[in-house]
Amino acid sequence: MNFSTQVKPISYLKSHAADIVKTLSVTREPLVITQNGEAKLVVMDVHSYEEHEATLALLKILALGQREIEEGQFRSADDVFADLDKEDAE
Repeated sequence: MNFSTQVKPISYLKSHAADIVKTLSVTREPLVITQNGEAKLVVMDVHSYEEHEATLALLKILALGQREIEEGQFRSADDVFADLDKEDAE
């Protein structure tokens, strides 16, 4: 957990929901909610969530590509460009 992240008990979430929405919209910093002293959930603004999801999607694509390279499932750039040149010529 990032030490700059705010940590609040669930009772704070219940009594300050509107303030939390305003604050998170401005700061874009996630808020960790605890229950009985244990982290239970993270609250974040929608824009930050969408960025996070886009980042995860990109990382999954990169990991898949890396795995394909490791398994030898790729073509050299020279072969790809040669095929493109052939298609252009036709």
